[in-house]
Parts: sequence; C-alpha cells; structure tokens
Amino acid sequence: MIASVSGTVLTARLDHVVVEVGGVGMLVHTTPATASGLRVGQQARLSTSLVVREDSLTLYGFGDDDERALFEQVQTVSGVGPKVALAILSVHAPDVARAAISGGDIVALTKVPGIGKKGAERIVLELRDKVGALPGAATSAGVAPTAGGTQPQVVEALVGLGWSAKQAEDAVGRVLKAGEAPGTTSEMLRAALRELGR
Repeated sequence: MIASVSGTVLTARLDHVVVEVGGVGMLVHTTPATASGLRVGQQARLSTSLVVREDSLTLYGFGDDDERALFEQVQTVSGVGPKVALAILSVHAPDVARAAISGGDIVALTKVPGIGKKGAERIVLELRDKVGALPGAATSAGVAPTAGGTQPQVVEALVGLGWSAKQAEDAVGRVLKAGEAPGTTSEMLRAALRELGR
C-alpha cells in the first residue's frame, strides 16, 4: 500500500498530477479541487490510495487523510468503485458528502455521476451509521483559474467522468449563461455536474 507520495509536481491537470518521487514520475488521479491547488515545479505531499486490479495499478491522491478515508470507505459499498468514489469527492467536499450520507440526502448523492437513486439508497443504508462529519476536518480549496483556462479543463474533466463532449460543453454553457460565474475551476466543475444531474 502506498499511503502517500512527496516530491516535485511535474504535471498538473484538472483530474490528475504527476509527482516525481525518487526520479520516477508517478501519475496520481485527484479531484479537481486537489489538483488546482498544486503548481508545476513546487513540492507536494498527497495522501494516496493504491487500487489494484488484474490489469492495472492506479494511484489516487488527496489533499489530506480525511478525504482519502472517505474515498476508501465509500468503496466498501457494493457497486461503488474508485471512479465513483472520486466523483463523490469531486462533486461534494468530504464534510458535505458525509452529511448527505448520514442525513439520507438521496438528491445530493444522485448529483454525482454514476450514482442513481438505488445506488444512493444503498450508500445511505450501508454507511449512514459509519460516517459522520468530523469536527474541524479540512476541505480542499481551489485557486482562481486564469481567464479562459477554466472552460476547456472542465469539459475535459466531464468527458473523463463519462459524458460526451457535447453534453459537457452544453453543461458548461448553461453554467456560464446562468451567471453563476464560479470563482475556481473546481467550483465550475461542481456547477456543471449539478446541471448534468438535473
């Protein structure tokens, strides 16, 4: 189990980063909020979870241990894999996700790509008594994007989560037309995901 990685950020995209560890570039899948807080050339430390499959070893990274713990916990639910677990953390901050699960907020959970009504009910049923918002738990905050750099990144992330390019572009367009003007890339992604969940 690789519990964390520390090193120089070589690449930072919306849904993954590459961190150089001992001369080896490790690709780490992250939430947009975590990725947006990292800059190429800077030192970074990410809490990580290694998902082992027959044909792959995939590393997922988080801003703190609390986020990683929730990522691993939701995967104990039947039918919830790492992609859906990461999507939960992309749409909701850890405390918000915990509150939705413990409060049985099916509507909030079905806003996550890959979770339907039955899946949300199963998550609530299996985890309601096991999760709880941790007092003072840190949440990741994004950094304001450069002008014009947000929209393509958000479309790319939505396509990576399973939507078509057209669906992704339409959702981003609706967010911009609604005048929500999210301040960060991760906020825009969350707003677009809310649009797609309607």
